[in-house]
Amino acid sequence: MKIFESSIHPPLELGLNYQFWKVRMKIFIESIDRGIWNAIVNGPYIPIFVVNGVSIVKSYDELSEAENKKVQYDCVAKDIITSTLNLDEFFRVSRCNLAKEMWDILEVTHEGTNDVKRAKKHALIQEYQLFRMQQGENIADLQK
Repeated sequence: MKIFESSIHPPLELGLNYQFWKVRMKIFIESIDRGIWNAIVNGPYIPIFVVNGVSIVKSYDELSEAENKKVQYDCVAKDIITSTLNLDEFFRVSRCNLAKEMWDILEVTHEGTNDVKRAKKHALIQEYQLFRMQQGENIADLQK
């Protein structure tokens, strides 16, 4: 499976602009193979077979070529993600076993949880709604 061509490079190192990095990473990863992005969003592919109604995870030797490719997506995703992290960010995710875990940790670190995002959104809406000119102010005063 050929992953990188010489003209393809991952986005710049994750720095101060997480949102820019996140969008660039999604585009970059999907351009290589959407299966890699799927491994980040939904977790790794785990090949199983059923014996007497019991699900058993297949061993490496039992994988078909197609299953092996799907299993490999998580490894490729971890490599791509870690290749764009600075030292601090790398150590933040270095103990993760799955690309999804890495992505989720970076997302919560830089965006907060859904509750935090919702609270920020409501605070901004309230601040906007309370933004009014005071008696005696004019547009020129606000532009200073």
